[in-house]
Amino acid sequence: MARTRHRVPRRGAVALSCCAAGRSCMASSRSSAFLQLRRRTFTFPCPLLLMRAPLTVFFLVALAVPAAQAQQYPLRVQVLDSLTRQPVVGASVGVPALGLGAAADATGALTLPDLPAGPLVLQAAALGYRPKTMALTLPLTAQPLVIRLAASGQELEEVVVTATRTNSRIEDLPTRVEVLGTEELQEENAIKPGNIASLLGDLAGTQIQPTQPTTGNADFRIQGLQGRYSQILRDGMPLFGGYAGSFGILQVPPLDLRQVELIKGSSSTLYGGGAIAGLVNLVSKQPQRGAPERSLTLNQSTLRETNLNAFAAGRGQRLGYSVFAGGTRQQDVDVNDDGFTDVPRLRNLTVHPRLFWYPSGTGQLALGYTGTVEDRQGGDQQVVRRGPDAQHAYFVRNQMQRHSADLIYTQDSVAGGGLTVKAAASSFNRQVRTNIVDFTARQLSYYSEISYLHRLGQRHTLVGGLNLNGEKLTPDPDSPTPLRNRYTYTTAGAFVQDDWQPVRPLTVQAGLRLDRHNQYGTFVLPRLALLYRFSETITSRLNGGLGYRVPVPYINDLDERDYPRVQPLTGLEAERSTGLNWDVNYTRRFSLLTTLTVNQSFFYTAIDHPMVRTNEGLAGLRWQNASRPVVSRGFETYVRLRQDETELYLGYVFTDARRRYDAVNPHVELAARHKLATVLTQEFTEHFAAGIEASYTGQQYLSDGRRTPGYPIVAALLRYQVGPLTFVLNGENLFDYRQTRRESVVLGSRLNPDFPELWTPVEGRVVNLSGTVRF
Repeated sequence: MARTRHRVPRRGAVALSCCAAGRSCMASSRSSAFLQLRRRTFTFPCPLLLMRAPLTVFFLVALAVPAAQAQQYPLRVQVLDSLTRQPVVGASVGVPALGLGAAADATGALTLPDLPAGPLVLQAAALGYRPKTMALTLPLTAQPLVIRLAASGQELEEVVVTATRTNSRIEDLPTRVEVLGTEELQEENAIKPGNIASLLGDLAGTQIQPTQPTTGNADFRIQGLQGRYSQILRDGMPLFGGYAGSFGILQVPPLDLRQVELIKGSSSTLYGGGAIAGLVNLVSKQPQRGAPERSLTLNQSTLRETNLNAFAAGRGQRLGYSVFAGGTRQQDVDVNDDGFTDVPRLRNLTVHPRLFWYPSGTGQLALGYTGTVEDRQGGDQQVVRRGPDAQHAYFVRNQMQRHSADLIYTQDSVAGGGLTVKAAASSFNRQVRTNIVDFTARQLSYYSEISYLHRLGQRHTLVGGLNLNGEKLTPDPDSPTPLRNRYTYTTAGAFVQDDWQPVRPLTVQAGLRLDRHNQYGTFVLPRLALLYRFSETITSRLNGGLGYRVPVPYINDLDERDYPRVQPLTGLEAERSTGLNWDVNYTRRFSLLTTLTVNQSFFYTAIDHPMVRTNEGLAGLRWQNASRPVVSRGFETYVRLRQDETELYLGYVFTDARRRYDAVNPHVELAARHKLATVLTQEFTEHFAAGIEASYTGQQYLSDGRRTPGYPIVAALLRYQVGPLTFVLNGENLFDYRQTRRESVVLGSRLNPDFPELWTPVEGRVVNLSGTVRF
């Protein structure tokens, strides 16, 4: 489903002011520009009162105490900063129901004596930190109990970024990272529960480009560059690639995720080859102690798509779990009545269980499995529904199975630093059948990494590590292809990164990676990022680095009928890139409820030795290196004004992407030069909210040099929440703009047609109604 929703990810912070003790303070860290409409209210004591009376704050909510238990236990506690792991001196920890409390010493330690056996609720608070409540049962098998407090800073919900490896707060990072958090993912689950493809396309500077009208496949682009230059990670490990194409992002549901992190520009220094245009890190949900989660979502759209997703998570002292199970049933739809599917028939089932073990207060082991089974079929609608005959023959059917296992172990107390071990293995089976091709292959992929993070005083954060990854494609013996036993890659890498603050307003992030590829040699990848705070309202980031990408035979926009024609990758060089990004951000707070944000950014990426596909007729399709580079450059501008529960967003993106090796048609195909977006959201009552948005996509160049017209897209949403139930009515492309209103997307013979490039949606207007229950 094509989408135009433009979200404003989290890049900065929202200030909170101190309220009178026991009164309610209200603030918002809403960062999306659409549908983050729920009011967030919380209560905490004024930090000044905490400073003056750290032992009495918990007595305000003291309850009647039951009769003393026969057996009592002391509880030793250590309070640490959630990121720096430094002691929080003077932190207050207490049991409100018992009227007991104590303050942490210079090491962050304290003891609560004579606590009764059984369940109790513990509260912790400190000046400059968000209060925390924990449920536990005495006696504990291991002490001390470690409590990590998140700095209140200027944001209601602390945003910690994992993609940069330092687990830093977003406002402290020299690298520009854009984050979609839990609320945005809940929104997406109500709008498009089946996958996150449209969510990724919502971000400014990104684009989900459909590649074929009959199968619904799509290409994820960053800053005008094709999807093969973007890297997709899950929990810091490469997720998809090669033979899997872009089907991967069409198989990840939003309900299973806690956070999405986007880094635009060269990121190969962080995670190796492929991240030339940028990377996306999908962060899975984890169970929280004392806060079990259970939710169920049912969705139905006018395009005959039905989704049913469920998620559950819980955690005890030593063990935890999370499990997702979801299915999508999409009926084939011919929107323009030309006899060919504009929306394919789809059957998808995904399960993702994870088991967590907490051997200590600073260690965690997570084991997970992901299984996906999918059947996707499009083409001549008569063939899809009833089978071929003399007048109807064309179809494309992709039958896929993915089985993946992953392991992540973290230990935050190894010689004063943090150790992380990651490993993942995946088997991806895909059978491609058309009226002229039957091609089956299996791709085995693996990834392993060990890294160590250490903070040296207050000025340096060092992280270094080693990793080994690879992939192997094995075609079925009955599948004709000249690529047999030719696609086996292995890469060994080493990396180091230092976040250094030489003076208070300046933070420098310097990194270096060395990769050794079994077929394409050695790559040395430096990277440098700078953050400078001119004042409380103005900050600027500048970062740049080198990248690379090794050739792969299959890409997202390759027609399935051409798979057997792809020739071996011989005589090729790896693509190499240079990238630079710069932005300036201005945030002005006029009151607690009124905030103005203005952001201006610029980007530049040059790719040397770009891969070009040539059609040599009977000799098949062959890849070769072009003699001159591909260059993408441009800028992004957005303004956001928030007044209480009303938010207005205006954004503009200019992209100039050119193939300098092509003097006749130099423009990169389907990279829109101009994009405009505006969003208005309003929460009318505690239960009811609404939003409307409009966008305009300017002209795009096709491969043959022709230009497409610009077009508008309008969407609207209504949301009603009562108790644990949330209902969302959402309408996309309300004016029903689609490419098939201007031209045919099926050319040539109906028995074996050709398809033009898709530059706008083909499915037209879509309305969906979803219901979510949380219990």
